[in-house]
Amino acid sequence: MNVSSAEKILSQAEALCQQRNVRLTPQRLEVLRLMTQHHGAISAYDLLDLLRTTEPQAKPPTIYRALDFLLEQGFVHRVESTNSYVVCHHFEEPSHTSAMLICDRCGAVAEKHADGVEKILKSLALSSGFALTNSVIEAHGLCRECVEVEACTHQDACQHDHTVNTKKRGR
Repeated sequence: MNVSSAEKILSQAEALCQQRNVRLTPQRLEVLRLMTQHHGAISAYDLLDLLRTTEPQAKPPTIYRALDFLLEQGFVHRVESTNSYVVCHHFEEPSHTSAMLICDRCGAVAEKHADGVEKILKSLALSSGFALTNSVIEAHGLCRECVEVEACTHQDACQHDHTVNTKKRGR
């Protein structure tokens, strides 16, 4: 994520917290900042390691409390299948359904709106008497770059990074 995108996300989060009258502590803001600097989803323990560079006393509950807050506010999503977290790029729209496209090779996560699917989910929920509060769809495969790398037949004469191993799913 580029610097201006990260700054925009952080300033939007600060403004929304002010509007909602909730406290975005420096620690919560730092966790969100660290997440904006990370490519793809990141585990709580990897976040903890990053946070310890500025806050050596940080413990697992520190990260989990911050993540709980960020999840509550809709600033991040939990990627259930990989037990990791990713910044939401649409948190100005609190009631959206996201489709997470998760690359099993490099770990990149692309969040896309799932408008048509959202309508189907709402219909299914309504017909079952279910009150839908949140929905995130996860799909695994390969991102565009990894599809290209996997299709490469000239590993000795190309510019691709063939050293990346397929990521293991959390299930």
